[in-house]
Amino acid sequence: MNDLTLLTGQFPQLQQLDEVGLAILSRAQKVQLPADQVIFHQGSVCAHFIMVVSGVVKVLGRNANGRELVLYRIENQGTCVLTTSCLLGAEDYPAEGVTETEVTAFLIPLSEFQRAITESEGLRRFIFDSYGERLARLIGLVQEIAFERIEKRLARYLVEHVGPGCVLLRSHQEIADELGTAREVVSRQLKLFEQKEWVALSRNQVLFLNKEAVKRAAKDS
Repeated sequence: MNDLTLLTGQFPQLQQLDEVGLAILSRAQKVQLPADQVIFHQGSVCAHFIMVVSGVVKVLGRNANGRELVLYRIENQGTCVLTTSCLLGAEDYPAEGVTETEVTAFLIPLSEFQRAITESEGLRRFIFDSYGERLARLIGLVQEIAFERIEKRLARYLVEHVGPGCVLLRSHQEIADELGTAREVVSRQLKLFEQKEWVALSRNQVLFLNKEAVKRAAKDS
């Protein structure tokens, strides 16, 4: 399987591209990255459009005090909304991207990205459709942080990420980073859940005792 076939196979929207779009994709650089590798730094120059065909990239922001917030993840058939925004606006990255797993991706350089926007209707539509979809998700995250109670957000996170045996293997700091809050806030709320006998806490582990109660808390307005 050649790289163009791999790329269009992972992104069905690209299978009926015009000749210009296919030519641009055929020159994309394929990269294979190990887990825990930084692929762009906050403040670094944005030089490539990123298309992930396998693996997971975590995009996170960090404030002056070092507190992190996971903004979103780029997974299979994924593109990066911040990369698109930076390329369109000629801006540096406002966040950091780190591989969570081994990743296979394709990189389209800035000059070819600009050509895609101006000369390939199909590739331009793909870029903006992906951008719009992921921007909507990012706005949803902002709304959650701004308007939803931490009890509801934490309960929903636990339900969505619990593993086999009704166990979530995460530290309080890792959960806090995902939710964009302080570790102390997460620890305090988890302790309240434990007092209600919804969960049992141990080091880097949350065990569900009453999953239905946690589900109800995740849905309560």
